[in-house]
Amino acid sequence: MSDDSQLVRVGLDDRGVATLVMNRPEKHNALSAALIDSLLAALAAVAADERTRLVVMASEGATFCAGADIDEMRLAGKAAPADNERDAARLADLLARLEGLPKPTIARVQGNAFGGALGLIAACDIAVAAETAVFALTEVRLGIVPAMISPYIVRAIGLRQAQRYCLTGERISAATAERIGLLHGVVAAEQLDLTISGITSNLLLGAPGAQAEAKLLLRRIAGRTDAADAQLRADTARWIARLRSADEGREGLAAFLDRRAPSWRKT
Repeated sequence: MSDDSQLVRVGLDDRGVATLVMNRPEKHNALSAALIDSLLAALAAVAADERTRLVVMASEGATFCAGADIDEMRLAGKAAPADNERDAARLADLLARLEGLPKPTIARVQGNAFGGALGLIAACDIAVAAETAVFALTEVRLGIVPAMISPYIVRAIGLRQAQRYCLTGERISAATAERIGLLHGVVAAEQLDLTISGITSNLLLGAPGAQAEAKLLLRRIAGRTDAADAQLRADTARWIARLRSADEGREGLAAFLDRRAPSWRKT
């Protein structure tokens, strides 16, 4: 296990189970540029490591992930358009790397998850959460949209459920998240690791090559292509870059950081 000062701690046990732990608890594991870059590097490393059979995505602290780093997002919205889009593309690249990893992935969700965190969960093959975890797609309350994560969210929960939760930004209980398809299981917090262990044991019974092929097969029968996915990543990065530099985005992000209500909220 790497040093606690690392933004992502990576562990590998003797069965080939790699654990990637987001280690920014003082900021609720918000997805800063540095954390995203560290996750990209860690995923590249485990993908290339033949000893790795599967990957567990986890985090340190009480919160799984608070989503985007709001202060960085606000600053990106003030940047030149090309720099703004380049910054947005980081998260799009991370989600694509996670979903496309040629090894099974499990999201271990021990605490609350908001915004971009739901993209991480949906990009994993399997997701299990503690029953106390709360979820929300809060972007519209900040004057923006869940752009880069939206393809993963819609694939996980369907368009009809996404319409409700992307538009309201309301909180979603773990039980509801399981019912609508974001999660595969919800357990008591003290049972989370035991449940994850059971899933990993079943995954380890499969042939690694067959599992990689199964992931490709499912993507293909869903009608997806590399070219279409690449275009979608570019489109969604441009979308969020445009909105966070627009008036509502600037107001919403500033209001969040100032701990005040945005101008459109009348009550």
